[in-house]
Amino acid sequence: MEELTMYMVFVQTIGYLGVLFFLISYQIKSNRALFLLQLIGCLLFAIQFFLLGAATGAISLSVNIIRNILLLKIDSWKWVKNRSTLAGIIVILVFVTIYTWDGPLSLLPFLMVSVTSIGYWTNNAKRIRQSQLIGSPCILIYDIAVGSWGGVLNESITLTSIIVSIIRFGWKALEDPKSNFNKPKSIEMAQD
Repeated sequence: MEELTMYMVFVQTIGYLGVLFFLISYQIKSNRALFLLQLIGCLLFAIQFFLLGAATGAISLSVNIIRNILLLKIDSWKWVKNRSTLAGIIVILVFVTIYTWDGPLSLLPFLMVSVTSIGYWTNNAKRIRQSQLIGSPCILIYDIAVGSWGGVLNESITLTSIIVSIIRFGWKALEDPKSNFNKPKSIEMAQD
């Protein structure tokens, strides 16, 4: 019994470390830094979901990590800007969801990663935060269902943090292409 308790403390601690990275990410002006910090947070939560036996969440967050790596390299890997790259991520998510299907609950990680991927691909701080306002409640419900208490805390803080950043910086500053929020240059999708 004590081993199980220590194991759960360890698993939950991984989630709480993920919280730290996500909390910091929304208080930074650089989208690049936001992607990097969220990449680390996603890795920690993917590990936690795996240890909790939540396969759809773990693998969906792994796809999320790949997405964030691509977004970090968008200026040097020009092919990343192409719409087919975003479409490819969503197709992978569809297959992950089908492969790990565990009932309707499996739709929540899919929705979170696909909606935020679309928002992140705009490289527009306002749209990124709007996509998180849709994606965070999805994964919050998933966190509750699988017992990721760090995840529950993270999404509660994330939603609060997004609202604080909107109040702090304002929607106009978040969507201004000349502001520090939208650097590097806005992603212009290449036509196929």
